[in-house]
Amino acid sequence: MKKNTLGSLIWLRINRFTHQSNLLSNDFLKPFEITVAQFDVLNQIATYQPITQSELAVKATLSEGGISRMLTRLEQEGFIHRKQEWKTKWISLTAKGEEKMQEVFQHQLSFQTSLVNECLTEEEQKTLYKLMTKLQKNTENKLGC
Repeated sequence: MKKNTLGSLIWLRINRFTHQSNLLSNDFLKPFEITVAQFDVLNQIATYQPITQSELAVKATLSEGGISRMLTRLEQEGFIHRKQEWKTKWISLTAKGEEKMQEVFQHQLSFQTSLVNECLTEEEQKTLYKLMTKLQKNTENKLGC
């Protein structure tokens, strides 16, 4: 068996945490009839609206096809509105989408915060935030974001 590097072990832990957190969030969000992926996309739209479909795909880390399928579902649910201007699709929340975010946002925020607060001290959280920000900026630079 090959020995992993510390960097690869950290990467695996981050991936596992993200996956497990998403599983827990999906269970938590079931009563709200929304998935964690839908929550993320709606939250991105709420934050940056109107936003182009391409920009949204980047922010939500979804492929163009994946974001298109997601937006079709959200549009069918009545949460978003897409407006085509020549080749650009602009995405905004509908009144129903705004209501859904008002209903869910604080609950999801509290749930995710509890996952961190249960096991990390405030000082550990500050350190982790600083380190994760540094890692993210490095990957953004490599991607040219």
